[in-house]
Amino acid sequence: QVQLGESGGGLVQAGGSLRLSCAASGRTFRSYAMGWFRQAPGKEREFAAAISRSGGSTYHADSVKGRFTISRDNAKNTVYLQMDSLKPEDTAVYYCAATVSAYDDTIYSGAPSYRYWGQGTQVTVSS
Repeated sequence: QVQLGESGGGLVQAGGSLRLSCAASGRTFRSYAMGWFRQAPGKEREFAAAISRSGGSTYHADSVKGRFTISRDNAKNTVYLQMDSLKPEDTAVYYCAATVSAYDDTIYSGAPSYRYWGQGTQVTVSS
């Protein structure tokens, strides 16, 4: 089992940047593929980005491609989401998620694939 804790959210002006972090407990972090999802008020949770357990494969939703970058540091049990050129429509609660993966470079973009979720961190982008 793994516990996840997000940090780094806040209020930023359009065009600004934030870096979200998700720290994982336990000594088996490198066994987990990781993902970032977000949920805006009144909307369903949506996929943002995913990374394989090795970090060798990444995938970003079209809505964030070219602006957001997912990465991980297995030595620090942490996954990151660098968010640049933020837009008001990026306003949401951002969640990190983890799932055990048997393969180094497999990524998962569907929420049902993830077993473990953090509590979320609020990101607000003002216009």
